Formats: sequence, C-alpha cells, structure tokens
Amino acid sequence: MKERLLNAIRDLSPAYFAMVMATGVESSASHFLDMDALAYPLFWLNIFFYVTLAVLAFLRLLLFRKELQHDLFDHLNGMGFFTAVTATALPGAQFILLQGNFAVARVLWGLALFLWLVVTYTVFTNLTIKGKKPAFADGINGAWLLSVVSTQSLAVLSTMLASHYADHRLMLNFFAFAMWLWGGMLYIWMISLIFYRYNFFTFSPGDLTPPYWINMGAMAISTLAGSLLIINTPHAPFLLSTLPFLKGFTIFYWVTGTWWIPMLAILAVWRHGYKRFPLTYDPLYWGAVFPLGMYTASTYEMAKAMELEFLLPIPRYFIYAALLAWAGTFIGFLRSTTRKLIPA
Repeated sequence: MKERLLNAIRDLSPAYFAMVMATGVESSASHFLDMDALAYPLFWLNIFFYVTLAVLAFLRLLLFRKELQHDLFDHLNGMGFFTAVTATALPGAQFILLQGNFAVARVLWGLALFLWLVVTYTVFTNLTIKGKKPAFADGINGAWLLSVVSTQSLAVLSTMLASHYADHRLMLNFFAFAMWLWGGMLYIWMISLIFYRYNFFTFSPGDLTPPYWINMGAMAISTLAGSLLIINTPHAPFLLSTLPFLKGFTIFYWVTGTWWIPMLAILAVWRHGYKRFPLTYDPLYWGAVFPLGMYTASTYEMAKAMELEFLLPIPRYFIYAALLAWAGTFIGFLRSTTRKLIPA
C-alpha cells in the first residue's frame, strides 16, 4: 500500500488541480441557480480536494523533485501547474459567495498571486531558454490556455474582494481590470497558434486531448471577470469611463466561447464515436469539465450584469450537462484511484 501511494505521488499530474477548478465552478454555478442542496456539499468536498492535492503536491516536491522538475520544463506538462493558481483563487471566490468569509478569501488571493508569479515566470522562462524543444505540432495544445484561466481567476477574485474592502477598492478593481486585459491578450496569442495547429497539421484522435475544451473555458472565465467588472463600475470611476468597452469585450468573449462549444462537441463525437478512441479516465478530463461549469456561471452573471434576461434559460439547462460531466468524471476518478491504491 505504501509503495502504491508513493508511486501515485510520484506520478501525480501537475494538472490534477483541475479537479478543484471543476468542482468549485460546479458549486458556484449551482448556487447561482438556487441549487444550494448541491452547491454546499460540492463546496466542502472541494475544500477537501484542495487540501489533499496541496499535501500531495508538497510531498512530490520533497520526495520526487526530479520528476516534478521534468514536468515543469515540459512544453505540455508545464502548463498543468497553472491549475494550482486557479484552484487557489476559485475556492477564495467560493468562500465569499457561499460563506461571506472575506478573510479566508484574502489569504487565498495572496497565495494565488504568489503562485501565479512563480509559475508564470518559471514555466515561460524555461520554455524560452531550453535547448531541446519539441516540434510545433507536438508542443502545443489547449492546456496552454490554462495560463489565461489562471490570470482571469485572479481578476475574478479581485473584483469580489473589491466589493468588501473599501480602502483598497480602487486598487483591487484596477488590478482586476489589468489582469482581465492581460488574459485577453494572452488568449489571442495562444489561440492563434492552437488554431493554426488545428488546421495545418495532421490531427489524430490521440491529439484531441481533453484540455482542448479550455479553448472555450478560457473565454468563459474571461466573460465572468468582465461581468463582475461591469457590476463594480459604480465604485470605480475609471471603470465607468470604460463601460462601453467592458460590455463590448465581455460579449466578444462570450460569443467566442459559445462558438467553441459545437465545434468541440463535434470533434469529441469524431474522436470517440467515429474513430472509436477509448473513453477511459484521465486526470485531464477535469480540464474538460471545468469549462462546462464556467460557461454556465459566466452566462448567468453576464445576463444579470447587462440585464440580458433572455439569456438566462441557457445556464438553467446547461448546468445539467455540466453536472453530468462532473459526475461521470468523478466516478472515473474513484475507480482509477481504487485500482491504483488497493491491490486486486
């Protein structure tokens, strides 16, 4: 049992914090839609996930530094470390939304910002200066957009903190606005490369990994951040002066994310239906669950922020697809964990 546990820690995917991302956004979306019977159990389950994964990640740092360093310098695995940033910021937003606990949220904001700085400048510096680099088609996928998601998660939490800390309201709103803009610029850079890889290189079923759903998820969380900035405009004069820009780009993000949904669904059918690629549990599938929940939450918030009431039926129905995806992935996680830790 001990050996199996050590092997699990050694092989822990850096992207496993996407489980916290997915569970947290499902909880928040459920709360928005008055489904608190699900929202609160998912919230406490998410805290358990976060603490457990944080302990396992720390043990991996202590016991298997070589394997962790290998992942950190890898073009694909390195991007998985950005999930730790988002998985720290989103529970902070949950503590505000479900508990009204701004003190814990402030601590998580500080930790998320620290992780963002460390991961951003470690990963991108290493990828820039490393001598041996993969071919373009092998070195990029939707996981690169996790850097966008982590940036926007800080924007989201900052806007929520700004509503409480009056003395720092202007600074927090400015920081959120700056991160929102930077996340948008980063998305434009990366999605251009990803779209180029889509259309000008051979695409096999094995290449269509679950993180490609982050193509949509990055736009969904950008929509959420923009919607919260719109709500905060009465408390920040500089935001009020940019309100038309804020509303226009928020809708732009939402439309882009919406466009991706049918495209990704068709590709998933092609992968698993037409090409018969096996549908087995992979930690990366949490990266596909997160965008579904985030699209639900962001559409709801945008409809409320801009008084677009005709959009509200979308989250009311989309939440069930998101919860179904979460449940299926969670069952796969339980089965996979049981097989790894308990001898046959």
